[in-house]
Amino acid sequence: MLTERQLRILQVIVDDFIETAQPIGSRAISNKQDVAYSAATIRNDMAELEQLGLIEKTHTSSGRVPSERGYRFYVDHLLTPFHLTQEDTTAIKQTFSANIREMEEIVQQSAALLSELTNYTSIILGPEMLETKLKHIQILTLSDFSAVMILVTDTGHVEHKSFRIPDGMDHGEMEKVVNILNDRLAGVPLMMVPGRLKAEVQDLLKRHTVHYETIFAYLRSFMETEQPLKLYFGGKTNILMQPDFQDLNKLRTLYTMIEEEGEMIADLLKGEQDGLHVSIGTENKLDALQDCSFVTASYTADGTHMGTVALLGPTRMEYSRVMSLMHVLSKKLTSAYQDWQK
Repeated sequence: MLTERQLRILQVIVDDFIETAQPIGSRAISNKQDVAYSAATIRNDMAELEQLGLIEKTHTSSGRVPSERGYRFYVDHLLTPFHLTQEDTTAIKQTFSANIREMEEIVQQSAALLSELTNYTSIILGPEMLETKLKHIQILTLSDFSAVMILVTDTGHVEHKSFRIPDGMDHGEMEKVVNILNDRLAGVPLMMVPGRLKAEVQDLLKRHTVHYETIFAYLRSFMETEQPLKLYFGGKTNILMQPDFQDLNKLRTLYTMIEEEGEMIADLLKGEQDGLHVSIGTENKLDALQDCSFVTASYTADGTHMGTVALLGPTRMEYSRVMSLMHVLSKKLTSAYQDWQK
């Protein structure tokens, strides 16, 4: 168990490294105004902290830096509450008070804001499609032979797919199809749409349209397609600009993962539990994130998990401020989503 003095020394080492990205020695610690210990005493305690694996020596300096284990201890036991600055508070307030009509745009703006305030890379998993409701359906004619079906959700997300118009199908029949679909499917959660198609829409199409078999087959293929998880990025290259990343191969791997916006990140975020969580270094499941810290916070609606806010940065992250920002932003997204549903 660490003494109060060792706890204080560890906190100073981590705080200083987060601020400067430079190793620190015992004399530099003793010269700090709020430290009342001699350099010799600090040196002895640093040796013990190093034995415990909480700090480590670098190859280029006699000073010490926090280890991954040290960061974990710091986050779990030494963080002090961070009060957001007036600038932070104003920026958040302006983002959420703007006249934004679609939930999807709110999420996009939030990702941009978070990356701007932190200089890290932000990732937000949009409202999960299984909980999202269908708002309306449109069919637009492109030519005599082709048209496009457009599906809009209550979050503002848009999916579309083109199809060949059956021979002999006129505008009036197409309008009947749209009216039936909107009458029976508007407001229905996407996960329930395939079932409603079979239970209600199929019979109505058969009774009121001529080309019901072709149209129904097309609708099933469109509606039963697994909806992709929506990821919104802010400051994609921010993480690459951090002085902590010097290994070109690791940089390339990290950038590829971010640029591809792949399923790996979506699956990682989807698997996150409710609340605020910090994964440091090798605690991260993805190899590309082994030198990063990944902070996540969920946002909800009526107690249901709707999405996840994440911030990707170096292990030398400004944890206290980041966690305060994430907490506030997730609450704002929760409130915005609930307002949107009303």
